[in-house]
Amino acid sequence: MAWPCRTRTLQVVDTEYSADAVEWCPVPGWHRILACGTYQLQKPGRKPGVNPSESDEPHTRLGRLYMYHYSEEQPFIPLTEIQRIETAAILDIKWCHIPVAQHPMLGIANAKGTVELCHLTGSEKNSCKLEPLSSVDLGAQCIALSLDWSTGREQCGHPLRVISSDSKGKLNLLSIDESAPSVHILSQWKAHNFEAWIAAFNYWDTDIVYSGGDDCMLRGWDTRCCPEMPIFTSERHSMGVCSIQCNPHREYLLATGSYDEHVLLWDTRNMKQPLADTHVEGGVWRLKWHPTREHLLLAACMHNGFKILDCQGSMENTEECTVVSSYILHNSLAYGADWSRLSPRDSLAAKQDPLSAPELSEGPVASSDQGGKKLDLQIQNLKIVYESPTATFDVLLDEEGEGTISQVRPESGSDPHSQCLGGRGLDIKCDQTELAKAQRESSILATCSFYDNILHVWKWETSQINPSE
Repeated sequence: MAWPCRTRTLQVVDTEYSADAVEWCPVPGWHRILACGTYQLQKPGRKPGVNPSESDEPHTRLGRLYMYHYSEEQPFIPLTEIQRIETAAILDIKWCHIPVAQHPMLGIANAKGTVELCHLTGSEKNSCKLEPLSSVDLGAQCIALSLDWSTGREQCGHPLRVISSDSKGKLNLLSIDESAPSVHILSQWKAHNFEAWIAAFNYWDTDIVYSGGDDCMLRGWDTRCCPEMPIFTSERHSMGVCSIQCNPHREYLLATGSYDEHVLLWDTRNMKQPLADTHVEGGVWRLKWHPTREHLLLAACMHNGFKILDCQGSMENTEECTVVSSYILHNSLAYGADWSRLSPRDSLAAKQDPLSAPELSEGPVASSDQGGKKLDLQIQNLKIVYESPTATFDVLLDEEGEGTISQVRPESGSDPHSQCLGGRGLDIKCDQTELAKAQRESSILATCSFYDNILHVWKWETSQINPSE
């Protein structure tokens, strides 16, 4: 089954500070709201006669939280900044999947060892604002590293809880009082010998939580029992475990990632051996399952960009996941990543098929009458084939990884709807049967990278071609 893909950058934003977390709001009616968290290490001020490198003054960890509104009505600049909040350095942000006291709620893990809760007021269409609501300190001299909500299946499960991990190796189970609203610590326990990089709920049984640490351990915990005793410990990862997410669509399916550059899929009923092991050639800082497609997994792979993995075969067999698309236009560490729940307009209605190779632009905007120019493309894995001054890129991916995609040669007078999909021609006018077999999907994503201070919003388009029977 072929996956011809294209990624298109919609907007690039300078976040000024190093961006490390990005999240689309999952609450219905608020899907156009995007939050981005940043982390900046500020050196101590210069003192006369003192070498800054020898100063014993601590560095200051600064942060800034950005709020954006996304609009397809502004095709070249779909993001509009609506708010920025100066904070302590942010390590992680997560929206609660359901409204709390009738408002979307954002959880923030910061460098002061605090988990903060903020809620959105106003309306998505007119004006909205993020306001602080409540916070809890996890302990002295620790950094809050991650958090997760118990609402991953987007259901109103009770009680409402948050699990957070910190730099002391502790897990912190928090309870949310929805009537106040406020946050309280239910329990804390030592989970790892070094930093506990990540903590996550089992969305199907929220009494169970998972954690990963710099001690290379992946562990599970039953919060109803003595939390100091894990229900399992896995040393399958060879380096620090820094990403975990339970699949919200398919029970018993868990994804984990590590500095060892491997994504592992697990059946939570048997944590002795993973279902699949996929080498993504970069430390896996974040993993996000698609909000509606159970088999698609987004991975932030640090030095190797962002990958979209098809896990269908791994769910049915014990084969590795297939990397169906890569986004490598970031120039620094790939950290934050998230899928939007927005449904992009069906690109089949466009005059030019979205998966056809676009002509090269010589001016500010590609002219529609450039069909007479020849385009000779040989694409190996990933190549930018179009760039405009509006910072929009069209990227084609050879998802098979077997050399090159067939050459695309639009000739003068050729049908603009003719394209190359899966290494074969598809003429929309002449072959309606083939068109019917093409299952189109389109998703909007946001990703951010650390040292270059960049937030990207991009669209992933794919056409799944079923072979003839």
